[in-house]
Amino acid sequence: MSAPRAVVFGVSGVTLTADERAFLTEADPLGFILFARNCEAPDQVRTLTGELREAVGRVDAPVLIDQEGGTVMRLRPPNWHDAPDAERLGNLYPRDPERARAAARAVGALFGAELRDIGVDVDCAPVADLGLPETTGAIGTRAYSRKPVIVADLARAMGEGLMQEGCLPVLKHLPGHGRATVDSHRALPRVDAAPDTLRESDFAAFRALRDLPLGMVAHVVFAAFDAENAASVSSTIIDDVIRDEIGFDGFLFSDDIVMAALQGRHSERAAAALAAG
Repeated sequence: MSAPRAVVFGVSGVTLTADERAFLTEADPLGFILFARNCEAPDQVRTLTGELREAVGRVDAPVLIDQEGGTVMRLRPPNWHDAPDAERLGNLYPRDPERARAAARAVGALFGAELRDIGVDVDCAPVADLGLPETTGAIGTRAYSRKPVIVADLARAMGEGLMQEGCLPVLKHLPGHGRATVDSHRALPRVDAAPDTLRESDFAAFRALRDLPLGMVAHVVFAAFDAENAASVSSTIIDDVIRDEIGFDGFLFSDDIVMAALQGRHSERAAAALAAG
C-alpha cells in the first residue's frame, strides 16, 4: 500500500460531491482542512468528516481546522461556543498570569472537545507570532503579546488544553510572522530585521514551544537568512532556522499554498515547499 500524498485538501461545501469523492480517492491526500463554508451544524460536520476519511480509506486521516478564538473561528455560535482572541488573554496576563494561563488552557480544552466531537483532530493553533506595533492586521489580535515569554506561556497553555481533549495543536507561523507588515494572503512580506533581533524576540517564543508536535511555516522572507525565498519554500530557513536554531523537530505544514505570497502554478508551489523540507 502506497503512502498518502503529502498534501492537505479542502472541499467546496457542506457535503462531499461525487466529483470530489472521486478526486480524493484517486489523489489520496494525507488529510483535509475544513473552512467556515464546510461547517453548518454538528451532525452535518460529523457526516462530512466521515465521508472524507471514507474517500481515502483511512479512519486516521487527519482533519484540520483553524479554530483560534476571536476573529479566526470556523465554528461559531449558535452551534459552537465563542471564545476570546489571543490579545485579550495577553492583556490579562500582566495583571493575573495564572488566570490568563488558565483561560488559555480552557479555550484549548473547549475547542479540543468540540472538534473531536465532530471528527476534527487537528487545530491550526496556537499562534506564537509577536504582536508588535508594525504587525499586519492579518495577525493583529491573533497575537498574545509583544513579549516572547507571555506568548510562549499562553500558547503552551492553549496547546495543552487541545491535547488534553485529544486534538493536536499546530504551532504557527514559524519562524514568526510578527514583523511582517503586509498580509501574506495578498503579497509576500519581507522582514529585514537583524539575525540577533530575530533570535532574541521572534524566534524565542517558538524556541520555548519547540516540543509541540506540529508546526506551520510562514510565507515570509527573512532577508537576514534567505533574501530571495519565503520561509515556506526555503531550505535554509527550514533547516538552519526552524530545525537547528529553534530546534523544532515536529511535523511541518506549509501555510496555504494558494495565498498570493507565493508565485507560480499551485503544483510548482507545492513542489517547492516539499523540496524545502
